[in-house]
Parts: sequence; C-alpha cells; structure tokens
Amino acid sequence: MNRSLFLLALFSLTLHSAQADWTQFRGPNAQGVSSETVPTKWSASEGLAWTLDLPGEGSSCPIVSGDAVFVTAFSGSGEEILRHLLRIDLNSGEVVWEKKIPVDYPEDEAKGYITEHGYASNTPVTDGKAVYCYLGKAGVYAFDFDGKELWKVRTGDLSSPKAWGSASSPILYKDTLIVPAGEEKNSILALNTADGAVKWTADGDSLVQTYGTPILAPVDDTRTDLVFAAAAEWWGLNPETGKLRWFAEYNLPGNMSNTAHLSGDILTVSGGFPRTARVALKTGGTGDLTDKILYDTQKPATYMTAPVEQDGVLYWISDGGIAFAAKPGEAEELWTERVPGLTGAGGRGKPFYASPILAGGKIYAVSRANGTFVIEPSADGLQVLAQNKIEGDETLFNATPAVADGKLLLRSQKALYCVGE
Repeated sequence: MNRSLFLLALFSLTLHSAQADWTQFRGPNAQGVSSETVPTKWSASEGLAWTLDLPGEGSSCPIVSGDAVFVTAFSGSGEEILRHLLRIDLNSGEVVWEKKIPVDYPEDEAKGYITEHGYASNTPVTDGKAVYCYLGKAGVYAFDFDGKELWKVRTGDLSSPKAWGSASSPILYKDTLIVPAGEEKNSILALNTADGAVKWTADGDSLVQTYGTPILAPVDDTRTDLVFAAAAEWWGLNPETGKLRWFAEYNLPGNMSNTAHLSGDILTVSGGFPRTARVALKTGGTGDLTDKILYDTQKPATYMTAPVEQDGVLYWISDGGIAFAAKPGEAEELWTERVPGLTGAGGRGKPFYASPILAGGKIYAVSRANGTFVIEPSADGLQVLAQNKIEGDETLFNATPAVADGKLLLRSQKALYCVGE
C-alpha cells in the first residue's frame, strides 16, 4: 500500500467523521494540523462567535466531534477537588451537560509546577460514540454523548519525586484506549473502549516524570508502532500487545514534557531537563536503535512545545519565546528569531505553554499572556501576520487550541472562546 494512503487510513481510525473533527490532543495523531481555514484576526469585541465562562481552571485542550465540544476543568482544593467534564454545543456555546467527578484518593499538594497547570491538564479523546477522560488520580472515565457514565477505571495513586501532577493525554487505537499513566502508575495502560478492561500494560522507570502524549507511527501496511518519548529513552511499542519493538537511549534526562512529531519516516522530539535538546530517528527499526539517532542538538530546542510541519519544514515556538524552522532529520536550523510583542512572560518566565497548530496553512501560536500569534510559514524567516489578544481576560492561556468547522477554540484559565462566524 502507498505510504501516504496508509497514513490517511490510520488517522481515520481516530476520527469520527472527517476534517471537521478534532478528537484528541492536537488533532489527528497529535500533529496539530488541520486543512480548515479559520480567522486570522479577533479581539474581545469582534470575531468571537461565543464565550463561555468555565466552572474552573485547567490546561487541557477542547476536543470536537460533530457539534459536540468537550473540555475538562477543576475546582476546589485538597480533598474537595472536583474535575468537571462539559459537553458544549459548537454552534451556540451552550452547555449541553456537565459532570462533576470527585477524587477518591488524596491529590498531590498544590505547589511547585502543579500551580502552573493545575489538576485538569489531560485532554480527553473521543471516537464519536463516547468521550474518554484520563483525570490523574481520579482515574479514567468514559461517558456517552448523552452524559451517561459507561465505566471508570483507577490508574494508580503514585506520585513522582517532584509531585508535579498528571498531564499526559490518552489516544485511541482501534478499540483500545492508550493511557500514559506514568505519574500515577509508572505504566502505559491499554483499556478496552467497551468496558475499560485492561488489555495490556507497559511498565518502566523511565515513565516517571513523563508528560507527553503518544503517537502512532505507521511503518508499512502490516505494522504500526506506538511511539512514546520517555525520560532518557524513546519507546516503540506494538499497540496490539504493548510489547517493546524498539528503544533508543538519548541524552534527555529528567522530565520529558513533549510529544513526538512524525514526518514521513522521521521522528523528532525536543525536551529533557536539565539538558534540553532536539533529537531525531528514522522509524522502522527493531531492538536497540541508540546508534541510529540522526542527530542530537541543543540549539535550537524547546522544553515544552511540539512543532507543526508545512511543505517539508518544521516550525517551533519554544516555551522561552524563540521561533525557529528546520527540516525533518536535519540538525541545522533554517532560521531562529525571537517572537516580537512578548511584554509579559506569564508563569515562571515561560511565555509559551501551548504548542502551535497549523490551520489553513497558517500557524496559530497561543502565548500565555500576550495573545495568539498568527504566523505565515516561511523557510526564510519569521513572518507574524497578527497578534490577537482577548482584552479583559488576564488569566493564563495554557491550552493548545482546537479547530473545527471553520472555528478556532481557545481556552484560558477562565473561559472557552470560539473564534469564527
């Protein structure tokens, strides 16, 4: 089978209908790309279809299936923490239903980096029939589109040494929900979407303090790898069984917060602490692929944010506010420039927390406190088309946006905004 056709067939496994849906973290296969055209200019007074005040804070991203928008939030503190799951009508912004989910195990104390992202940082995923929520120590919940609880499963009650809380997002593979429960269980869990039964687990110490989202990397028409960037090593698993097909050790120690990017047969990831670097690897191998790493470079690299790709060029905006472009598999950057207009860092000196997305050929990069930058992809340098700030909302914008039906969904710690007609 032609590789491009196979990729399209694979991505369709996680979609409910067509391009109009944005069913998981960063859309199809977590790559942050949509063919939908969305507005390039808006403000608090114009360009917004609707605004909805949320019942609590959160860094999770909205997802969309048909006219159903799902988003999570949290409220309260200590033993009184509640997670909220809302279904919202895409066209009107009205809340269709809301579920409140208590924590049945003491959560990590609200200090350190938990104060940066909170207790609702895991983006849900949907197959168009049910919505699946990984809620840290509260566990994994499945609801149908009418709000009926279908099942729930405990993940675990562990905490990493730094107790930074849960942030990874689940994905779907066929009828399997893949849950990267590194923080609570030091495991990746595979659950049956029908009843939550555990199909397999993959355990490892390198899953401690890993906060990224897995992706699916097709090798040919008989093999697809489940790829996860863990601390100090990359994993390539069989998504049917959880068995390790390959691994590659890299010098990215400590916590890993990033999600890998797939460009053809080249994987790229950036992250690690205290050493932050960018590395790349070709897919398709087995066993120990450490000596197959294509490059390891610290400049440019980013700790938090994942790239988007347009016309064979990767574009990143680092959490520190540096934009750059590079070709997949090549260490040398095409250009590196600081994003203009960053007047307030917002949260530990990191002006960007969300990853950029690509919609209608334009890059949308949501900063924490300086609005959304619309950028024209160019291999020649940074071209900012617009900087759109929603006046009156001084809370942080930590969430990666979603795209559906010509609309852009932005989430702050205060509200959900729908940009569009």
